[in-house]
Amino acid sequence: MKKFIIIFIGLSSISIINAQDIMDGLRYSMDEIQGTARFRAMSGAFGALGGDMSAVNINPAGAAIFNLNHASLTFGLSNEDRDVSYFNEVNSSADTNFDLNQIGAVFVFRNNYTDSPWKKFSLGFAYDRSANFNQDWLASGVNPNTSIGNYFLEYAQGRRLDEISAFEDETFSEAYSAIGSLYGFGNQQAFLGFEGYIIDPVNDTDENTQYTSNINGVDFNQQYSLASRGYNGKLAFNFATSYEDKIYFGINLNAHFINYERSTFLRESNSNETSSVRNVNFGNDLLVTGGGFSFQLGAIAKITNEFRVGLSYNSPTWYRISEETSQFLSSTRIDESPVTISPNVINIYPEYRLQTPGKLTGSLAYVFGNKGLISFDYSLKDYSNIQFRPSSDIFFSNLNNQINNTLDTAISYRIGGEYRYKQISFRGGYRFEESPTINNALFGDLNGYSAGLGYNFGGMTIDFAFSHSQRDVNYQLYTVGLTDSAQIDSTFNDFILTLAFNI
Repeated sequence: MKKFIIIFIGLSSISIINAQDIMDGLRYSMDEIQGTARFRAMSGAFGALGGDMSAVNINPAGAAIFNLNHASLTFGLSNEDRDVSYFNEVNSSADTNFDLNQIGAVFVFRNNYTDSPWKKFSLGFAYDRSANFNQDWLASGVNPNTSIGNYFLEYAQGRRLDEISAFEDETFSEAYSAIGSLYGFGNQQAFLGFEGYIIDPVNDTDENTQYTSNINGVDFNQQYSLASRGYNGKLAFNFATSYEDKIYFGINLNAHFINYERSTFLRESNSNETSSVRNVNFGNDLLVTGGGFSFQLGAIAKITNEFRVGLSYNSPTWYRISEETSQFLSSTRIDESPVTISPNVINIYPEYRLQTPGKLTGSLAYVFGNKGLISFDYSLKDYSNIQFRPSSDIFFSNLNNQINNTLDTAISYRIGGEYRYKQISFRGGYRFEESPTINNALFGDLNGYSAGLGYNFGGMTIDFAFSHSQRDVNYQLYTVGLTDSAQIDSTFNDFILTLAFNI
């Protein structure tokens, strides 16, 4: 009777499992407005300026600086080159993507009451792609000490044998689903290891909780590949107003969208005499969808006609996220046929909430009449404020504590300038973003520079920009057992084209 009840629960209920980690929180917190070509050419230093749709995403008060109705459309061609180091080998890869980076419009309304100090207000909307998740890379090398067997062994230790194994007449799919529903993600991983002959119990009894690995020795040949697709986007609805054309105030109400797909595959082999399992293939698929809300407040003041200061606050983003996973395992023992466990079961996670950190930005700008300008932005963002919820969940509570001990406040600054000669504008910029992790544990600092040109036809402008940046990432393969990292040295090059119109 017990057997049939477990099968029924496994096939008809949602799996109560958790597998989130710090990298998930960072993935949706390290957003970067890709923006218009003018914005990108000046490295995004627009917090005390206006007159650009992407500037509104830095400081919403910038929309009130427009004098005419305005719209813009931006396309981007991005390229990421990587050198992936894993022990004794280096693999290179590159991804190229063409995207609609930005589209938006602002409508300006002047106050007919000339005696009022509130001279005008504006309404606008803008869509910007905040992050691009398209990646394909391979890490390969000889791991001198750690096998994927450690992953399954660590999940198995302390768990009862009858809670990680299939009944006699139960299929792998039925058992995997039932175990996930009843006991969770960790038991599923131990199940894969046991049924794949990677681990064995010390005692062959239901009560057994100690296990040994059938993969032993040194020098494990490992290949780990990752392929991901998706994006993080933001739709902003803006209201801004001007007081005496000297002080500008604005607010954005933002809707956020997440779509992320990732497939990872590990292939491991060894020739150790002490190992009865010589080959393992382990695949994992993840699908993430979600939506969120945030708001922004900002102000810009003209201290003089030339000198301006800005201050803006980005609230945390409050997400609701749903995830689905599926897995595959095959192993080969000495003188035995391969064993394949392909449950064809999709684990559906309960929806959870994620709060990303807020950001505070202070800005300065000096405008040289019609000749040009120079601008500087300085931002603070405390990544230790990332929170997974409900915090009453023991898994999320432990993860939040880990985040608090691993992540830190990161500063960033951006410098940009523009020089105008007749209808042509010449632009350039530099930016620096500090690592969000203590001692650069997961991410290094980001350094980048940019340049661009613009041509004003009167009611229409065409802008082009080139942006270059570099950042190192330590990508941990798994959070349990096989916790070695691949070192990824990434270089980003973007080519951006914007068409902007006064309407």
